[in-house]
Amino acid sequence: MTGMQKLYLLVPMAPLAGAIVAGLCGWALSRRAAHVITIIGMLVCLGASVAVYMDVMAGHHFNGALYTWMVSGNAKFEIGFLIDPLSATMMIVVSFVSLMVHIYTIGYMADDPGYKRFFSYISLFTFSMLMLVMSNNFLQLFFGWEAVGLVSYLLIGFWYTRPTAIYANLKAFLVNRVGDFGFLLGIALVLMYFGTLDYASVFANAKSLSGNTIEIVPGATWSLLTVICILLFIGAMGKSAQFPLHVWLPDSMEGPTPISALIHAATMVTAGIFMVARMSPLFELSDTALTFVMTIGAITAFFMALIATVQYDIKRVVAYSTLSQLGYMTMALGASAYSAAIFHLFTHAFFKAVLFLGAGSVIIAMHHEQDMRKMGGLAKYMPITYATMLIGALANAGLPPFAGFFSKDTIIEALHASPLAGASFAYVLALAGVLVGGFYSFRLIFYAFHGKERFADPHDSAVKACDAERAHDAHGHDDHHDSHNKPHESPWVVTLPLVMLAIPSVCAGWIIGKFVFGDYFGNAISMSPAHPAIATLKHEFHGVIAMMTHGFTSLPFWLAVAGAGTAYYLYIVRPDLPAVLRAKWGVVVTILMDKYGLDRFNDWFFAGGARLIGTGLWKGGDVAVIDGLLVNGSANAVGWFSTVIRKLQSGYIYNYAFAMIFGILLLLTITLWSLIG
Repeated sequence: MTGMQKLYLLVPMAPLAGAIVAGLCGWALSRRAAHVITIIGMLVCLGASVAVYMDVMAGHHFNGALYTWMVSGNAKFEIGFLIDPLSATMMIVVSFVSLMVHIYTIGYMADDPGYKRFFSYISLFTFSMLMLVMSNNFLQLFFGWEAVGLVSYLLIGFWYTRPTAIYANLKAFLVNRVGDFGFLLGIALVLMYFGTLDYASVFANAKSLSGNTIEIVPGATWSLLTVICILLFIGAMGKSAQFPLHVWLPDSMEGPTPISALIHAATMVTAGIFMVARMSPLFELSDTALTFVMTIGAITAFFMALIATVQYDIKRVVAYSTLSQLGYMTMALGASAYSAAIFHLFTHAFFKAVLFLGAGSVIIAMHHEQDMRKMGGLAKYMPITYATMLIGALANAGLPPFAGFFSKDTIIEALHASPLAGASFAYVLALAGVLVGGFYSFRLIFYAFHGKERFADPHDSAVKACDAERAHDAHGHDDHHDSHNKPHESPWVVTLPLVMLAIPSVCAGWIIGKFVFGDYFGNAISMSPAHPAIATLKHEFHGVIAMMTHGFTSLPFWLAVAGAGTAYYLYIVRPDLPAVLRAKWGVVVTILMDKYGLDRFNDWFFAGGARLIGTGLWKGGDVAVIDGLLVNGSANAVGWFSTVIRKLQSGYIYNYAFAMIFGILLLLTITLWSLIG
């Protein structure tokens, strides 16, 4: 093993070592030792990731196995790494955001009894994601895929004494199993038809199998690659929370805020986006699969953004924002704008982490209150949190010169340039999503940080009005803040990560020229000449300044401004108007608050159906067949037979004599019959 290969191995092993020490030896460690060990592991991981990234940018790529786990026939199941610009970029994003979350956790979880356990979990989560993005084969990809799902289960249900947290982590686990079943079937088809799970071999032979068909239902033929791609994308729908498998993500807010930021910003939910980009050599051979991907992304981007407009929980607003932004990434994948999708993943990781960690800073200041109707006027009490969250909101809304503008605008233009069926539908919903995104981003800012201080006087009439409107919300800790204690800025371990993440939220988009339109990814991403969206945009790109200048005249910019302006009017100029509009549009608001009824449908159809089947198997199978027929039935049969036999054992000599005479007569009859015959 070369020195550079050892460095590759150090990237995931450093956080794993921290997780093992903090997790298994936590009983012998102080709280300080637990966070120092895991943070050192993350610093080593980030340093190694930066070194690997610089080596990759110098032109040194790696694709090879480190360990052969099993051989079956001609198929090898290996552990190996594929180090190229795509994986190196993901390593930087994952390790940097994770390090910021580790530092932030020191302040946020300071009084939590599970402090050391939490640090162990988030380091293990980082290890799992790194193994996923560095893999060079489907086996290791699936290992990382399932590992992030398992650790997310532990983290979402971290406060396991709360029934809502247990429900949320079980929901996340089950919904992801639905997607993962499709994902596993896709991998099984790859092994069945390609005879290997190695990326390079599969991609090299993909074109030769592009004409193969498969019968899912007898008589109905499908393209083999279309079926494989759609099955793989079903896995991405679960992991990256695409409609209709998105329902677990908002409920994941039951976990502590640091893990909300880690799940939503840089790790688990981006796994599906990364996977589809990695599988671009397969997806490029199926227009049907690309159209399916684009359509699902469009539905997710727009309809999830609408739900964010009616949420009052500050974390859930950001959660539904994440769903919408993931929809934009998915649309880009469907338009074959893979570099734009990864670029939005890259920029989104920073500004979404700012929004989540900023929301956590607000929650700390408000003594674990998450309802924005109990906030207002926080800007003067929390200037650093306010400034960083404002930057995050500007980037999230896609306004220049912030990072989100460059990636989101590129995605919208790529949709407009895509020749695929469904591109026009996706383009319209993407534009509508920009309007809604501008609204919910600044609704959060104006509601929480501006206007009247609704936490100052619990007897104030405006607060009473809000209380009348407020439904009971059990999220967050059980304790409520003392209205006489004014909020204050969070400690430096909270604000430092916010500032560090806010900087790339401003300027990360400025590298778009090389990242999206240059040869940044090289052979890591494949794009067919039949899908020329990025190639078309490349000819129209004339630099960052020109793009920003043009952005001020573009439709997406004015839609975002219109959304922000509407939020300003409703929550600053006329704060009485939202209640009037909610009353007037009650049906629409009810639908959005009910999240389109998908949770209730799932509870009724899937959970209720499972309970109904279980009850039927219990009563019909266990009670009637097993207990009734087999167990009790056999016992009853033996009892009946014993009763009959017992009547023959009477103890009277004449009964036995009669039986002997009857037996002899029967034998004579049989003998005579045989002689005559």
